[in-house]
Amino acid sequence: MAKHSSHMLELAKRRAVLRLRELANDLHTLLIAFPDLHDAFDADELPVLFIVRRDARRARAKAVRRQKPMSAAAKRAVSERMKTHWAAHRAGHKT
Repeated sequence: MAKHSSHMLELAKRRAVLRLRELANDLHTLLIAFPDLHDAFDADELPVLFIVRRDARRARAKAVRRQKPMSAAAKRAVSERMKTHWAAHRAGHKT
């Protein structure tokens, strides 16, 4: 068996990683288009990167950031600050 240079092996490895990502993206696209496919195979059959990405997406989807509602006093304070800010901005741009 012929020995390959480390450069050729590195290029082959990069191509393999890219192809794996392409396949994972294709799988993701298919699962979006056909949600019933989620149950078509075992999790053991999925590539590790796909499982990690899927779990990360699910975690992000569940983590909904909600802002606390502003009180009337806080709204008035913001309003006054912005009025002052824009008044100073307009005054600075007069020619």
